[in-house]
Amino acid sequence: MPEEAALAREAWLNAGGEIHASNIVWPESVDLIVDALLGTGLQQAPRESISQLIDHTNSHPAPIVAVDIPSGLLAETGATPGAVINADHTITFIALKPGLLTGKARDVTGQLHFDSLGLDSWLAGQETKIQRFSAEQLSHWLKPRRPTSHKGDHGRLVIIGGDHGTAGAIRMTGEAALRAGAGLVRVLTRSENIAPLLTARPELMVHELTMDSLTESLEWADVVVIGPGLGQQEWGKKALQKVENFRKPMLWDADALNLLAINPDKRHNRVITPHPGEAARLLGCSVAEIESDRLHFAQRLVQRYGGVAVLKGAGTVVAAHPDALGIIDVGNAGMASGGMGDVLSGIIGALLGQKLSPYDAACAGCVAHGAAADVLAVRFGTRGMLATDLFSTLQRIVNPEVTDKNHDESSNSAP
Repeated sequence: MPEEAALAREAWLNAGGEIHASNIVWPESVDLIVDALLGTGLQQAPRESISQLIDHTNSHPAPIVAVDIPSGLLAETGATPGAVINADHTITFIALKPGLLTGKARDVTGQLHFDSLGLDSWLAGQETKIQRFSAEQLSHWLKPRRPTSHKGDHGRLVIIGGDHGTAGAIRMTGEAALRAGAGLVRVLTRSENIAPLLTARPELMVHELTMDSLTESLEWADVVVIGPGLGQQEWGKKALQKVENFRKPMLWDADALNLLAINPDKRHNRVITPHPGEAARLLGCSVAEIESDRLHFAQRLVQRYGGVAVLKGAGTVVAAHPDALGIIDVGNAGMASGGMGDVLSGIIGALLGQKLSPYDAACAGCVAHGAAADVLAVRFGTRGMLATDLFSTLQRIVNPEVTDKNHDESSNSAP
């Protein structure tokens, strides 16, 4: 037995604690189970004897508090390769571990608590390779506007997509961009979509997508977003081929990513926003591999495609060169519904137009997106949340200098 473990054992016995064999019948009257089976060095599935203890612990009705990390959860990745403790609370120490913020972490950590153990001064002097971003950081990125600013100061954004039957995708992206503060938003889409989009959101400028309108729009635009509802037929392919040579910031999502997987290229002025399925196609691997180490595969996306990669999911990961890596610690299960990605594309596109760097725009956009959803989850729950519901609170989220007592109370109590 290691010396530290032996000392802890002795302290436990001296305090009146008891030690029993693991295969005895556990009493039903246990008030609390403390999980300290495995630590942060775990790199693989727990061995069988430990797995049996984990399963036994999970089947007991008593609440479980995990020390530092739930046993079976990998601290570096958030993967669960085998049995894992399903904690009600996790108390982690000194520093937050990446695996507590992404991957399967939210399914097993319960309520997460952090204590620096009095090492705040020392920690402040340490460099970290990974940043954690939450709603508190929005004021760093999104400053109050100058009173004399005008719409041209806040970005001219072109959004391309909305093939037959997918006008909703492009409409959500367009409105999200407006709600996130874009100065002017032009949508290029199928002619059949023009009237419905203008009726739903008259602040949008909507035109038929042709080679002439695309050429003129690319000259006009500060930022391009392409992909929502684009489709993978000739109509969408031709538009994407034209956009490839755009030299200003651009964001590719949805079908633009599926087409990129077929004809890969590397561009440093591009943000890509794949979900795990799209990321798997882009990297030629399985979704299971992507989810086994989300931070690693986000970096792989940057290495292969350049620019900034946003790997969406619980604990979204944002990666860029040189070695910029962030985990987005907002959002909830209500966001697992159609259209949420389209809204995110519009938000990030708008922030690119407001002169944030691609990495900052991606991080701030993901935080605003998740924080808006968290406010809704507190008010109404996660089941039944729609992508368009985010518009009701997004404007407040992207103006962090505004004090709104009712809204802020909801935000602060969000998961």
